[in-house]
Amino acid sequence: MPDFLTETRAGYDALVAEYVDLFMDDLETNPFDQSVLQLFTDLVPPGKVLEAGCGPGRITSWLHRRGLDISGVDLSPGMLAHARATFPDIVFSEGDMRSLDVPDASLSGLVAWYSIIHIPAELLPGVFAEFRRVLAPGGLLLVAFQVGDEILRVRDIDFRRLDPAVVTGLLAEAGFTPVAQGSREPRETEKVPQAWLLARAGQAVLG
Repeated sequence: MPDFLTETRAGYDALVAEYVDLFMDDLETNPFDQSVLQLFTDLVPPGKVLEAGCGPGRITSWLHRRGLDISGVDLSPGMLAHARATFPDIVFSEGDMRSLDVPDASLSGLVAWYSIIHIPAELLPGVFAEFRRVLAPGGLLLVAFQVGDEILRVRDIDFRRLDPAVVTGLLAEAGFTPVAQGSREPRETEKVPQAWLLARAGQAVLG
């Protein structure tokens, strides 16, 4: 396993209790993020949905309560243990978003909510290609991230801020068509703007 994955997994395993205390209920007081997630819920085609980088399951659960057939995958066994104990009616699996244990074109939707921020820039094209592989044509992708060009290292985890224009370009190269995008100013303890992108998977490329 590459060093960045080992460090990210160990870092989140050590942060489970603190993360849950800080963020588990954050969505309930954040109408901006709720509106984006509701837009995804309204636009995603019927079928199976996956959250890649689900952490303790807070976003997966929110979407599940709104009727989506959703499961979660995460790198951190500690985060997954909390998710499974808290939301026993949802399937949570351990995995790596660079290589998802999901059949080709089997998903109608995929959410990467502040999870691509841990992927080194040179590996993002491969991650987006993997997202395209598992999404059926017309499937909907939602990604969210902090805006900027810095790499912050906190508790042995790298947090990469991203340029929305760069992310849009990489998604286009991977076979996605933009649907909508937006950003908002920082809230409370946040230091930089936050961005989100919705994109549709295009037709599969043969050969």
